[in-house]
Amino acid sequence: MIGTEICLIKSSPVPSATPENSNMDTLININLDHGDPVMYESYWRKIGNMCDITFNGYESLSYFANGKSLCWFLESKLEEEIRRLHNVVGNAIVDDYYVVIGNGSSQLIMAALYALSPTNQPHPINIVAAAPFYSSYPEMADFERSELHKWAGDARNYDKDEPYIEFITSPNNPDGVIREPVVNGIQGKLIHDLAYYWPQYTAITSPANHDVMLFTVSKCTGHAGSRIGWALVKDKEVARKMIKFMEVSTIGVSKEAQLRAAKILGVISDSCVNPTLDNFFEYSQSLLTDRWQRLRQVVKANDLFVLQKYSLQYCLFTKKFYETHPAFAWLMCKGSEEDCEKLLKGHKLQTRGGEKFGSYSRNVRISMLGKDEDFNIFLQRLEAIIQELPDGN
Repeated sequence: MIGTEICLIKSSPVPSATPENSNMDTLININLDHGDPVMYESYWRKIGNMCDITFNGYESLSYFANGKSLCWFLESKLEEEIRRLHNVVGNAIVDDYYVVIGNGSSQLIMAALYALSPTNQPHPINIVAAAPFYSSYPEMADFERSELHKWAGDARNYDKDEPYIEFITSPNNPDGVIREPVVNGIQGKLIHDLAYYWPQYTAITSPANHDVMLFTVSKCTGHAGSRIGWALVKDKEVARKMIKFMEVSTIGVSKEAQLRAAKILGVISDSCVNPTLDNFFEYSQSLLTDRWQRLRQVVKANDLFVLQKYSLQYCLFTKKFYETHPAFAWLMCKGSEEDCEKLLKGHKLQTRGGEKFGSYSRNVRISMLGKDEDFNIFLQRLEAIIQELPDGN
């Protein structure tokens, strides 16, 4: 009978390699452009069926969730696990904040822009971010050609005496640097994009406590395909406007995705407090540390490439001094090479050029979150480039 059947949703990932990149053929194109977080697959394979979840056929029929949150489509279990994880990690204050759920942080960015943009101004409010900034901000700000807001470029060059919204991405995408507001004007409103403020990427030095803070499952746990993000919002009216944006654009967020995310976040929190489980953040940190060490080993002592450097900071979560190991490497060409993206593309390495981030063509952003075999091929080709070009040594 249909009414008694269940749907088993298993978090077992896809195979780790595709047939075309299971060898070291030099003709293979390695895509390091997108931050697709498949690196985390090994952890979720390792823990087995701990994240399995079942749904009865008669469940999740209503648009409305079962909780009493201001965000009427937010599942109470997901809100509970979001607040719990932040308390366990210590990376954000959650008390007296409203939780707003979205289809990834991308939708939340749009919702925050809508909520913070004044409706009584003769001109659209200016949107800025300090370069190098996340390459999607300009497109998001102008995509709808809204009369509410428009992209105004590098925050360091902003000198207008009028309202503005500034994105503060910390750790920053693309360069991993910890960021603070740049404009500091009295008419400014701030959106803190904290997608990477987790212990595998950087030291947790204090709990974030800002008016609007954005997080995403994709960069926290690796489950980008679930399309779950959340905002911690201090002001009730701003939260209400963000919720209205979700309501008009997608009438909420998938309950199945929310409940899967709740299960995954719960497992991560458990792994942090139960010594019999593999700590998710320690495991992920070790993977990134290894990759960064190997990349720096290839790049060091050459005159062609240089990497961003990071200082040691004490992490309140791990209780250790820790060097930032970002999700992306910000690589710069030196010497006679002026277009790093073009150089790497000539060796079948697809990256994202610095100009897309408001920076220079000498820079490229390289994802550190891909498959092991792709990362290994990348290092081999980078080493070959260094050896064959005159500026390499």
